[in-house]
Amino acid sequence: MTIEKVSEEDVSQLLSIYAPYVEKTAISFEYEIPSLEEFRGRIRDISSKFPYIKAVRDGEIVGYAYATTFKGRKAYDWSVETTVYVREDCKRGGVGRKLYDVLEKSLKDMGILNVNACIAYLDGDRTDDNLTNDSCRFHEKMGYRIVGIFHDSGYKFGKWYDMIWMEKMLGEHNDNPGAVRFGEWDID
Repeated sequence: MTIEKVSEEDVSQLLSIYAPYVEKTAISFEYEIPSLEEFRGRIRDISSKFPYIKAVRDGEIVGYAYATTFKGRKAYDWSVETTVYVREDCKRGGVGRKLYDVLEKSLKDMGILNVNACIAYLDGDRTDDNLTNDSCRFHEKMGYRIVGIFHDSGYKFGKWYDMIWMEKMLGEHNDNPGAVRFGEWDID
């Protein structure tokens, strides 16, 4: 498996990975699958500033990850929100871990200090056909910790879902952080 930069030509394969998350799960709070053109625009916009990467195995994309702006204010420049999606038949095979390892290194090299993940969550003993807490467990294994919970904040499939924020620190926080080098990202 290799980790590579996503290009706009990958839009169909990425959208085929993402679509089941929209249609079958509360992992994505989108109700409708984006069009190819809308998704292509997302790739273009995100990758102009932040890493947008894919995992490729035997010539096929099996997962992807990216970071986006955490908040649109200058003081938040050193923080991002991360996202990862793995093809349904490739879960639990190390794809997400490999993507996040490369994503986090690239972000750290840009000067990013905080990575945050917004995750749909089942509080307590709830069970659900459209959501497990696997994403929370994955992020915990990657070194993230829960820092906040918003109750009944997403409504999908006729049910209310909680949302948690998880965070991980990538670097030292000091009184004079260097400028983040937006758009200057690469993968090794």
